[in-house]
Amino acid sequence: MNATEKFYDRISHAYDLIADGGEHVARERGLALLDIEPGESVLEIGFGTGHSLLTIAESVGPTGLVAGVDISSGMHDVAMKRLKQAGYTDRVALVVQETPPLPYTDSTFDCVVMSFTLELFPIERIPTVLAECRRVLKPGGRLGVVSMATVSDGQSESVVERTYVWMHTHFPHIVDCQPIPLERLVEEAGFSIAQQERIDLFTMPVAIVVASTS
Repeated sequence: MNATEKFYDRISHAYDLIADGGEHVARERGLALLDIEPGESVLEIGFGTGHSLLTIAESVGPTGLVAGVDISSGMHDVAMKRLKQAGYTDRVALVVQETPPLPYTDSTFDCVVMSFTLELFPIERIPTVLAECRRVLKPGGRLGVVSMATVSDGQSESVVERTYVWMHTHFPHIVDCQPIPLERLVEEAGFSIAQQERIDLFTMPVAIVVASTS
């Protein structure tokens, strides 16, 4: 078990109190823009405590399929409890595994979703993660990503963001994620951005992107 897995296992039962209070607005907006339809197959990478899994399961309906992969067995247990209470375990299959690679065959999913997950990967591994997303998406499939983001051109970083970046650089075991240039990374991975928005989370920019493989 690596340090990241141990960390998320340790905080899994308290994660919603620690982080979800601010993240849920951006996460829900990302799913709204993705506009998942009944009968679709959807993969969530980094499903955490399962809030998005519930929304996705509702959206795909009884004819759809939801898959999820996460590094933490603790998060898996919390998410499964939430899914059981909602009665959605028949349409959701979860895997505990470090990624990349993704444990799925080519052209499996209509949508791949990540919320506050992509920025957890080392910056040099993000292109590989996005390439794996392309691989498992069907032709014309959609990618939806919500991420802490670097500031837009011409804008200045807030004090909070500068502090956040400094903490990640010097104490990555405490602040494990980093703002990333999401839009550029998605386009460089060969996706076409269909919709993009930016919102603020405690004065730090959050990017929301929906892109397609075609």
